[in-house]
Amino acid sequence: MKPFSSAFNPIVVRFIAAGILASAFVGGSFAQQSGLPINVAASVNGALITNDMVEQGIRAAISQGQKESPQLRSAVIEKFVEVLLLSQQAEKDGLANSEKANTQLAMIRQNYLADLELSTFMEKNPITDADVRAEYNKQVASLGPQGMIVEYKISDIAVATEADAQAATSRLKKGESFDKVARSVSLAPNKAQGGAAGWVQPGQLPQPLSAAIGNLNKGQVSTPIQMQQGWYLIKVEDKRSSKPPTFEQAEKAVRAGLMQKKQFEFLSQIAKDSKIIVQ
Repeated sequence: MKPFSSAFNPIVVRFIAAGILASAFVGGSFAQQSGLPINVAASVNGALITNDMVEQGIRAAISQGQKESPQLRSAVIEKFVEVLLLSQQAEKDGLANSEKANTQLAMIRQNYLADLELSTFMEKNPITDADVRAEYNKQVASLGPQGMIVEYKISDIAVATEADAQAATSRLKKGESFDKVARSVSLAPNKAQGGAAGWVQPGQLPQPLSAAIGNLNKGQVSTPIQMQQGWYLIKVEDKRSSKPPTFEQAEKAVRAGLMQKKQFEFLSQIAKDSKIIVQ
């Protein structure tokens, strides 16, 4: 195959990639006809796109709402081809060793290692079916005689020190909105949303936070709450009650909640044993 011109049209790239992929699904003879190893889906100027890479891409797409299909596999491989073409061109253009590239690559590496550490931890400490059933029974039993689920719509502000939390509390008492203060000082990822964290059940949160929201009425803000990661202020935006779902209906959510809780506890232990300085 001839190398692409430096002035290629993206539409042409997609067309060529689609042509490569179309042959990939005509039986199992594609790898033999192309000369590629059996575990390789495609190659770009000698750089291999393995089937494992494609499967990871498919799983990522499915987790974001895409439906599994042969067309999805084709689209994933096509995207890998486009990325390789552009990254190889960046190497030729001398961009690979730029300060901007090195900074971004370092961040990508850190994020990947963080994800890898969490996934490895969960593989070694999996959530079992028995864990999910026990947690479901525990949550149902905690509903009390009325058997209703109470959920809270909350917002939060996360800061590094007690002094920062007290300063935020002072601003709130002077009449500033929770949204404004959160956008101004919070260190949490939901800062841009004014601290909005959505609907939660107390059992989904660490004990200090769950205890706090259980004592708040709609519109009230907690006093500063100390956590291992820092200090929190919680506001109850709204409150609602509903009948509990069946185990079959709740199983997926309960499992996800247990995973989040276990990951949070793991991260908290790492933070406890680390020296963290925030400017």
